[in-house]
Amino acid sequence: MTGRARVQLWGMVLTAAAALGTHPAQGQIHQVEVHVIEVVADKDSRYKSPDGGKPEITLKAGEQVLLRVSARKAKSWNRDGSIHGFTLLRAVDRTKVPGWNLLLRPGQQEFQLTAPADPGEYVVVCTVICSEDHEGMNMKVLVVP
Repeated sequence: MTGRARVQLWGMVLTAAAALGTHPAQGQIHQVEVHVIEVVADKDSRYKSPDGGKPEITLKAGEQVLLRVSARKAKSWNRDGSIHGFTLLRAVDRTKVPGWNLLLRPGQQEFQLTAPADPGEYVVVCTVICSEDHEGMNMKVLVVP
């Protein structure tokens, strides 16, 4: 886990503790593993790994995920300024996974998410008509037990 992800997670622990009116006792903090995923939503209407290859994502069911996306503007974008979408669908019936319907603006963004609880095959699709090649902007995600 990067230092940045650890700091963000620690901040979430303290915020949650304050909201509950409790404070974690010294020595009782449990470090939570966060799976960091880096993806590029590129100007050619393709998802890529940071090295330019086709990304393949494998998640453990229910694990905490820090999704770091670098979005680069294609030929068109939404009126709200989003240039790509990142929506996770169940491959079997194309239904949306709650919490995984993201709109991407230019630059790098981070999203703290939870992997689906159900193992199986999923697909990420772009929900912003970003170019004439928009339909090809997808990638596979495998969730394992």
